[in-house]
Amino acid sequence: MTDFSLHPRLAADSHHVVDLPLCQVRLNDDARYPWLVLVPRRADIREVYELSGDDQAAMWREASETGRRLMTHYRGDKLNLATLGNQVAQLHLHVIVRHAADPAWPGPVWGHAAPHPYTADALASTLAELRGMLASLDPATP
Repeated sequence: MTDFSLHPRLAADSHHVVDLPLCQVRLNDDARYPWLVLVPRRADIREVYELSGDDQAAMWREASETGRRLMTHYRGDKLNLATLGNQVAQLHLHVIVRHAADPAWPGPVWGHAAPHPYTADALASTLAELRGMLASLDPATP
């Protein structure tokens, strides 16, 4: 883990929330959607199959539990999980709560419109809310 570094685009487009046992959790800077990005803290990983079996299982547990908490809190209609990586090759997993009334529904959030960055106050409030929500996350516990 000591060689892990976050891709500059991920750093520029998101905000650090918490570090889980495997993944760094980041808030995507688009206030229209409850949208987190999980980045495994492993060096030079581009694809899920490049992770060890234990790390693959850990990533899935972390994403599932993060998604469950987001869906409960934001009362979503659908949870989207995706690893595209077409613009940023570093492995990262999008965890997005969708609502039938969101601006991109039922299509994908990507390419729908320019992001709406968080205001300073909304960012501080959202980060505090998410940190509280995820602080007790123990992905090994169902």
